[in-house]
Amino acid sequence: MSLSFEAAASSVRDALTDAGRGLVEREAMVELVALCAVAGEHLLVIGPPGTAKSEAVRRTARALGGGYFEYLLGRFTEPSEIFGPVDLRKLREGVVETETAGMLPEAEVAFLDEVFLGSTAILNTLLGLLNERVFRRGHTRMHCPLRVCVGASNALPEDEALAAFADRFLARTFVEPVPDTRLEDLLAGGASLGRLEEARTASLEAVDVLARAAREADLGPVRPHLAHALRTLRAAGIGLSDRRMVKAQRLVSAAAALAGRTTPSVADLWPLVYAVPSKEGQALARDVLRELLARSENPALAAAALEASAGPLARAQRIAQAGRTALAQRPPDADFEALASWRLKLEGVAREMDAGFAPESLPEDLQTVREELRAALSQVAPAQAA
Repeated sequence: MSLSFEAAASSVRDALTDAGRGLVEREAMVELVALCAVAGEHLLVIGPPGTAKSEAVRRTARALGGGYFEYLLGRFTEPSEIFGPVDLRKLREGVVETETAGMLPEAEVAFLDEVFLGSTAILNTLLGLLNERVFRRGHTRMHCPLRVCVGASNALPEDEALAAFADRFLARTFVEPVPDTRLEDLLAGGASLGRLEEARTASLEAVDVLARAAREADLGPVRPHLAHALRTLRAAGIGLSDRRMVKAQRLVSAAAALAGRTTPSVADLWPLVYAVPSKEGQALARDVLRELLARSENPALAAAALEASAGPLARAQRIAQAGRTALAQRPPDADFEALASWRLKLEGVAREMDAGFAPESLPEDLQTVREELRAALSQVAPAQAA
């Protein structure tokens, strides 16, 4: 029986929640990989080594299902290390064919670290694979099942030839080391890496159902708002190529599909920020589109929507999710030390709510979680938790 749109959206949403658990400050990256997979586009991640880029992609690939390929490129990486070796038996017959089993041409999700270090031969072959989902090498011509390729680098390339290749990655995100205030969360998340087998997973069928819904979505109602946003970016000096502007619609449709909506709305325009090529440009885009982005919200991609918009609805959704997670982790009453830590966590979420929203402007969903937090805190007095 085929998967319904609602079931597919729910399945992917649950899988992403589990995939991002313990990845401090990388939840948005997990969600962006899924967004690009549904949109049929690719993601470029810029950030220093050791910032959990590969771990985030691995978890997302595991959550979405399908074949996964990962490789760290270097100056001397051979094409056969990425695409597979030449079939020597057929080579004796004068036919140059590639054995692609287990290599990039047969992967559904791929991660290429230090992607700009690839040779000209590798990058030229990648262009066709990324753009057309077709692998060409010698006599080999094959359609590739690739949903999304994530490229990573420490910095954007300055060489014009490499910049043209980088433009094939529609979405971009810039990551930084975890800040001091979240080091405890980082350490706790690292300690939980060995328990990932309990995470829920979706399926490629669910991804494909959402991708089909995104392709068929009616963008007519939201297109005037998108055009206005693009004019605003131009007026601020943020130039997007015609290709990037047209393709940004795919990210908008995919965001709506992942949120469980068949018709995109203004709430789904936040991925436009990730289509801006530079870190400085994205910061400026958030500022000049502040009023529009304030309406952003997405239950499946809450962290990515919040990072793009810093809007109140997206922020409320993120805090509510953190509150529900904390409430579900109540330890046994007999474990006083754990109970004390749990109470501190609840108080932290409540403080974040109070700092971000006035009581009269608290969104309904957040109000419900706030009442649940208050009830839980009243049941566990400080003396009991000490």
